[in-house]
Amino acid sequence: MANEIAAETKNKKSGRFFSVLQRVGRSFMLPIALLPIAGLLLGIGSSLTNQTMVDSFGLSSVLGTGKPLYNIMLVLSDTGNIIFRNLPILFAMGIALGMAENEKATAVLSAAISFFVMHSTISACLSISGELTSPTLPDGSVADIVGIQSLEMGVFGGILVGLIVAALHNRFYKIKLPNVISFFGGVRFVPIICTLTFVLIGALMFFIWPFIQKSIYGLGDLVLSSGYAGTFIYGVIERALIPFGLHHVFYLPFWQTGVGGTAMIDGVLVSGAQNIFFAELASPDVTRFSVSATRFMSGKFPLMIFGLPGAALAMYTCAKPAKRKVAGSLLLSAALTSMICGITEPLEFTFLFVAPLLYVIHCVLAGLAYMLMHILNVGIGMTFSGGLIDYTLFGILQGNAKSNWIMVLPVGAAYFLAYYLIFSLLIKKRNYITPGREADEENTKLYTRKDYDERSAELTAEKTEKTNASGISESIVSGLGGTDNILTVDSCATRLRITVKDGSLVTDSILRSTGASGVIHKGNGVQIIYGPRVTVIKSELEEFIGNSGN
Repeated sequence: MANEIAAETKNKKSGRFFSVLQRVGRSFMLPIALLPIAGLLLGIGSSLTNQTMVDSFGLSSVLGTGKPLYNIMLVLSDTGNIIFRNLPILFAMGIALGMAENEKATAVLSAAISFFVMHSTISACLSISGELTSPTLPDGSVADIVGIQSLEMGVFGGILVGLIVAALHNRFYKIKLPNVISFFGGVRFVPIICTLTFVLIGALMFFIWPFIQKSIYGLGDLVLSSGYAGTFIYGVIERALIPFGLHHVFYLPFWQTGVGGTAMIDGVLVSGAQNIFFAELASPDVTRFSVSATRFMSGKFPLMIFGLPGAALAMYTCAKPAKRKVAGSLLLSAALTSMICGITEPLEFTFLFVAPLLYVIHCVLAGLAYMLMHILNVGIGMTFSGGLIDYTLFGILQGNAKSNWIMVLPVGAAYFLAYYLIFSLLIKKRNYITPGREADEENTKLYTRKDYDERSAELTAEKTEKTNASGISESIVSGLGGTDNILTVDSCATRLRITVKDGSLVTDSILRSTGASGVIHKGNGVQIIYGPRVTVIKSELEEFIGNSGN
């Protein structure tokens, strides 16, 4: 029983940890959702204000420097760029919003205040130490953060603020203070405690962040030195974590921190693959995008635009003729969504739900796509997805010399064919019930994350139920003196009736711990009272004894 309790406690703890990670991942989506519009504005604006691009298309008459349309494009570029430059504070507010249990507006306000307080404290420490006038830290360590000269912590600083503020908010937003100061209780106490906390955290970060930053850059160097193998592993893991909703937690450090590399652009040290790409996009002096940064993004284009539509075609051709029309309309919509917007959930969760092996193959092919884009020096970045919108804005419009976008096409064509052939073969060979292959009375549908989560919950419940049943049976056998001491097993309406070899080996306390309301001894006969559920207990006990004998 002690082992069972320990195992149950361990499962609960791991379940809570996994649940928290999922909540963190979902909260990341709030600021990440800003990236498409920011990237759209920056992509269009920077492309149409790039003099080389304007001259190559002969648009100088309408997009020359000082022209009205040029000025509009400049505004678009600066509007998109300001979002990318201030992602840390957006992450702080977004995570606090996503992780707060109630009174979310207070959590967001507290996060903004805490962000300013932390960096102002760091700035004061830098000034006191003389670091601002006679710097000893490496170049790029001190930067302008929302108008404050502070340590460059990137989105790690924002994530730190968001998580701690959310924890403080959830702990104190209902606090009751003595009557004299009761006005400051409840939600009013949250920004107060956050301010005091982040004065201390800011002072602490002044001392420890340079060492953390050095470690992050060291990890980034290790990742970058891993070469094509590292890119392959990154692609596999990124896809494999999607069913658990943890892929945002995985790729964010590569996109937004020094783990994804660093680069000096226009005299500014930029950290994180996505930040590097958009800094290069906004720079008029960059003639070639850094593949060492885009290696963490460009692999999605062959998958989203070509591979998954190939899988959709395979599922369509494998559908029953009578259901092909319905299945085709669903799959066409899902394929176009993947191609244009890079939203893959309808397709990925459909074959994950009905054929997990296909998803495993999909993850391996994803890793290969990332590696191939790296090998072929494709330098296309992205905002949120890898669809045609990002491909056009950050690949085609930037010119092949800058992005090498043309190489996506032959790889994509090969991926379309590979997905179609592999999926068709396995669907038919293993008789997977993909859309259009259901029984005649069943509706044709695509599956979602909700369906997958519900299936996972059902399987977990079944596993728990079996584990509990096995534990009860094991305790009954132990209480009866072991399997060798049991001669017969039977039951009546409410009692388990057992015949044992030696009645002295029976331990009533163990039998009662299994939920029995009573134990009766009659010679070598033992009756254990369970009530109406006894028939189920009897069947499970017989199965357990049979397996033990094997």
